[in-house]
Amino acid sequence: MAASGSSSARSSLFIQLSPSRSAKLSFTIQLMLTLLWVVWAAMLAFSDRSTGESVLFYAFFGLAIAFLVYVILQNTSIFGFQSYIEVTPEYIVRKNGVFRPKFVVAIPDIKAVHISPLALRVTENNDNQTYFDLKQVRKRKDKEKIKSKVRDLATQHGFEVTEASK
Repeated sequence: MAASGSSSARSSLFIQLSPSRSAKLSFTIQLMLTLLWVVWAAMLAFSDRSTGESVLFYAFFGLAIAFLVYVILQNTSIFGFQSYIEVTPEYIVRKNGVFRPKFVVAIPDIKAVHISPLALRVTENNDNQTYFDLKQVRKRKDKEKIKSKVRDLATQHGFEVTEASK
């Protein structure tokens, strides 16, 4: 899904990513395994056992609930966009999830951008390279919006843009 930018729709581009597409296990499998863990932990915690063991079972149940919340946060937009690429006149940002850091590249610091069908490779003036993976962008139209916005910024700010042949 795509949403227009926060400050002004014309100057900012905000594209939601699909984090479950890059996961080793799909969201459905993660959810099923986590729910199985929650049910199993609940059966252990709330069955009749001695009090010494039940403390460990309650801890196990609490960890299962915490992991369920983590899986839901990482893979859904229930609590807002958690994974996105944002392109504004000042910077490009990639955020891969709730508990992962943002990667920010300031537009004035960009020396060159290489555009391939499924990625952007940004080279900064200090030769640091940042890779923006576009495999997680859901729609082809959104990928083209990102690439178009980067091309427009290149003409405005004078950095080099190269493109891979399709």
